[in-house]
Amino acid sequence: MERSITIGQIEDRLRRLPPEKLSVVYDFVSFLLDRDGTDLLGKTDFDSFQIMLASEQVLRRDWDRPEEDAAWADL
Repeated sequence: MERSITIGQIEDRLRRLPPEKLSVVYDFVSFLLDRDGTDLLGKTDFDSFQIMLASEQVLRRDWDRPEEDAAWADL
C-alpha cells in the first residue's frame, strides 16, 4: 500500500538537505515530470532522450572530478 506524502513533508526533508544535494533532487523531479508528460504521448524515443539528458548532469558531477581523471589517466 502506498503511503500518502504531503508537499509539506517533502519540503521539510528538502530543507534538511545540504545545498549540493538540492541539484540532484531537482534533476530527479525534473526527470519525473518530463517522463510522465511524454509517456502520455507515447514518445518512447523522446523518453530515452530525456533520461539521457537527466542522467548526464548527475553523472557529470561524479565523472568530472580530479580523482576520476587520475584513475583513467593511464588508459
